[in-house]
Amino acid sequence: MTDLTLGVLAFVALFGLMIFRTPVAFAMLIVGYFGMALQGGFRTAGAVLVTETYSSVTNYSLIVVPMFVLLGNVASAAGFSRGLYDAAYAWVGRFRGGLASASVLGCAAFSAVSGSSVATAVTIGKVALPEMRRLGYADGLSTGSIAAGGTLGFLIPPSTGFVLYAILTEESIGRLFMAGILPGLLMTALFMAAVWLTVLRKPEAGRPGDPMAFSDRLRILSAALPLIAVMVLSIGGIYAGVFTPVEASAIGAGLVILIALATGALTLKTFTGAVLETVQTSAMLYMIVIGANVLNPLLAVTKLPVAFSDLLTVLGFGPYGTLFLILMCYVVLGMFLDGLAMLVITLPIFFPIVLQQGFDPIWFGVVAVIVIEMGMITPPVGLNVFVIRSVARDVPMATIFKGVAPFLLAMILCLLLIVCFPQIALLLPNSMFG
Repeated sequence: MTDLTLGVLAFVALFGLMIFRTPVAFAMLIVGYFGMALQGGFRTAGAVLVTETYSSVTNYSLIVVPMFVLLGNVASAAGFSRGLYDAAYAWVGRFRGGLASASVLGCAAFSAVSGSSVATAVTIGKVALPEMRRLGYADGLSTGSIAAGGTLGFLIPPSTGFVLYAILTEESIGRLFMAGILPGLLMTALFMAAVWLTVLRKPEAGRPGDPMAFSDRLRILSAALPLIAVMVLSIGGIYAGVFTPVEASAIGAGLVILIALATGALTLKTFTGAVLETVQTSAMLYMIVIGANVLNPLLAVTKLPVAFSDLLTVLGFGPYGTLFLILMCYVVLGMFLDGLAMLVITLPIFFPIVLQQGFDPIWFGVVAVIVIEMGMITPPVGLNVFVIRSVARDVPMATIFKGVAPFLLAMILCLLLIVCFPQIALLLPNSMFG
């Protein structure tokens, strides 16, 4: 058996294991270990397993993951997400479709402390859906806006997607975080435009909320300022070069815990629950990184990425034709796999090709994350759609998928703008490190 044949069979086995619902981390571990055993013997496979596991769990940069996850879990347990939503509603709720726009803004704000698409969708969904139901919002608009808004958690820093991308490609976490800010704001604006166009076409889908005095809006905003200040301090500190991403994550988590304790919003029980959730999420992410690092040596030895790159070169699609094929692969895979699984499985194959075609690796990280976000709201899997379905159990899945359609178009427009104008993603990281 040739090395290339072994590499192809390894990928077939990997997808076969996932079809039978093997967790992606363990699927990669199994394929990587036994593939290396076939290629170089069990002694070599054992050495790869031990060294890659140790290097993964001792990776200093990965501390970002549990710290930012803890920050988001504490903020959610303390009820700070309600304050973010209330502040957004106070300023845009009086417009037609205002609650849906407030949900998008709330998701964007909470994304800046959670780093998780699912956590953002669940947290804001529990707060916003009852309010939209009370005001008679159409089920498609209410659920669609939150399912789509939740995807911002994968783009707006601190994004777990960017952390994994940085670890797997050895790029700078700080640069990737900065690269996600302007695209995240652009997508938030396009989501709000999608809400506006939806209610313009169908006014009964989202009636205006109750008007609010300016003084009341300021009062509600001031209640959310402590958490907003933590976001600005964490991300702004990275941009200014005051903190590394790891330091910013620890400072952010510590400040949120102190604020929650000082305001009496956090009890021992809720804090324990937040810590346990953090441990579970972090363990899952660490296992994914370990699995990817065990699989990657097999791919390198079998030269599968090189063979795939040579094939695309022979076909002569050119840089943007190649990029289009890669993005289409992500779109198709997004219908069946979750975002993190897509990243760890595809990056060893696609990343060398992207570099060979002359694309900026930081820019490609943003593009890849946006396409993966699209997979979170497209059928048949649409992870965020299933999450919202668990909150709004009486809303049919077809209604939610129909509701996310305008937001999916907004994501495609955002992707096209970033492909045509790369500086949208590269302006902040280039100015930061320029």
